[in-house]
Amino acid sequence: MHALHSSQRQVKYRHLAALLLAAAATHSALAASVLMISVDGMKPEYVLQADAHGLKVPFLRSMLRDGTYADGVTGVWPTVTYPSHTTLLTGVTPAEHGILNNVQFDPRRTFEGDWYWYAGAIKARTLWQAAHEAGISTASVGWPVSVGASAVDTLIPEYWRTARAAADVNPADAELVAALSRPDTLLPDLQARLGPYMAGNDPGPAGDVIKTRYALEILRSRKPAFMTIHLSALDEEEHGHGPFSAEANAELEVLDSDLQQLFAAARANDPNAVALVVSDHGFTRITQRLNLLPEFIRAGLIEATVDPQSHAINITSWKAQPWSGGGMAAVVLHKSADAHTEQQVRALLQTLQADQRNGIDAILEHDAIQQRGGFPDAAFLIVMKLGFYVAADPTGDLVSELHGTPGGHGFSPQFPEMRASFFIAGASIARHRDLGVIDMRQIAPTVAQLLDVKLPAASLAPLPVRQ
Repeated sequence: MHALHSSQRQVKYRHLAALLLAAAATHSALAASVLMISVDGMKPEYVLQADAHGLKVPFLRSMLRDGTYADGVTGVWPTVTYPSHTTLLTGVTPAEHGILNNVQFDPRRTFEGDWYWYAGAIKARTLWQAAHEAGISTASVGWPVSVGASAVDTLIPEYWRTARAAADVNPADAELVAALSRPDTLLPDLQARLGPYMAGNDPGPAGDVIKTRYALEILRSRKPAFMTIHLSALDEEEHGHGPFSAEANAELEVLDSDLQQLFAAARANDPNAVALVVSDHGFTRITQRLNLLPEFIRAGLIEATVDPQSHAINITSWKAQPWSGGGMAAVVLHKSADAHTEQQVRALLQTLQADQRNGIDAILEHDAIQQRGGFPDAAFLIVMKLGFYVAADPTGDLVSELHGTPGGHGFSPQFPEMRASFFIAGASIARHRDLGVIDMRQIAPTVAQLLDVKLPAASLAPLPVRQ
């Protein structure tokens, strides 16, 4: 009897092993290797209307012919880099994934501009995690909110200790990124062959050149089956000179060549590789800014002292604080159930909105904010007209003009100017298919489908990109 049971168990185990092998074979047959590159701030018109802007971007234009694309991508609230990039990885809104802005809420101004760098803050399942758990090798270079992303096998995260120019950064700070990279010896080994990695926050052209060089070597030597790369030089040029400026156009033409090299490296590893070029938000010219902090101080909502020389602020107490996201600002109450403060803030904001010179397009309250999927703890959301930025400086006029041609984002994603980009090509991808305007939350489930992995929290259907 014992021998019979043993024999039955052996048959059962062999059957189970066969099922597992069949499942693995099915996964292998369905899955494609995927390279996803974000070109920060790239409006779709840079490619769709390249001739009108005098742009020479042959590789990006080839993706219109050889792949599938969107006329535009409706983004998240706010249309800024870190929430958007996390939605690209998760397929859910900032309220669901937890990365609500670029910089963290800092009501006492003591965090020194701390950004949402750490992957541990992401509350939703990411493509990195889904791929890693399926046994797919992963890699990432410079992607936002990636510090400590344990599901990334080969990782160089985006992180800096100071926002000063690279020339002013302590050379020892290079050890920070090396310590945060994975595996432990990755950055020293690559630097021995490729030269120094980026120093601090170096988002300009030099930074993208370095990130591309490192990404190409990782593709060559580590052969990841899912890789994310963030290139940010275009965004930097647009902030300084505006979208479609000569500086921004020149930078994108350089990036076009970089993208061609990266996609060629991915296809050298896997002829059936799928490559995406995405972006996080659009851009518009900024002409004026609304400075809210002095108004909150004058209204008694913040108690603070300001140094007359340095303009440094020391906040001793607060009842309500503005939290800027570029073209919008959340207002957070210290005590969420403080009805008196809520009414006081409402009256202040209504007064500010009544003056058209202040550039306020709308004031949203709790229920309307929840519907939009951003700033879930905010009592109010100040949505600006295009061209008006929100500031929170201790001193200065309520409204001031900005000189030159600076560009910005963070405005309502309902403005067409804030639309991001989506271009995808590869052996299994439909050629010359126009998807129209899509939702940013559709991109992650589309990538998950290509990798044959699951993102249960992503409720929107994948895009029809396959042949």
